[in-house]
Amino acid sequence: MNNASNDEKAQLAETRFKEWLDQNNIPYWYIQQDLQTFSPSLKKYFIGRRPDYMILLPHLGFILVDVEYKKVREKYKDFCVDYDETVEYSNLQRNFNLEVWYALSNEESNFQTWYWIPVSKVLEKSKTQRFNSSVSKQDFVPLEIKDFTQIAIDDSLDRLFSKLLLGEFNRNK
Repeated sequence: MNNASNDEKAQLAETRFKEWLDQNNIPYWYIQQDLQTFSPSLKKYFIGRRPDYMILLPHLGFILVDVEYKKVREKYKDFCVDYDETVEYSNLQRNFNLEVWYALSNEESNFQTWYWIPVSKVLEKSKTQRFNSSVSKQDFVPLEIKDFTQIAIDDSLDRLFSKLLLGEFNRNK
């Protein structure tokens, strides 16, 4: 996998994520990424990529999820998330009252662990933590592993929301 292109790694991450969803009987819609499935009128809200999945939550609604192949930066023990993409997802979230999340994984964990974080939390972190890559010239937000909710391959989506709710309750004490 080390010789694979970034597109191939991204596709593998999406495939493994789909397998996890299917294994756990989580209802979803895959969001086709070709131009014919993208309304031109949405371009005024965001230009870049679209989330990959719409996960349906019975009795609650849904969340949009962008699945990404990301490696932990060993030196800093963090993941770097694209700032511009996060801003676009935040605009989508704000303009249409949608929840957008990232789910990250890689072959180092054999796609056995997924790291989840809402776009709103990434945007919040970007206010104090952001850097420009000298290689790609893009802005990134470094996020420590502790910023994410980790979901193991044998966990259900319940873990994500229980950790989220417990974290909110504990923070408000």
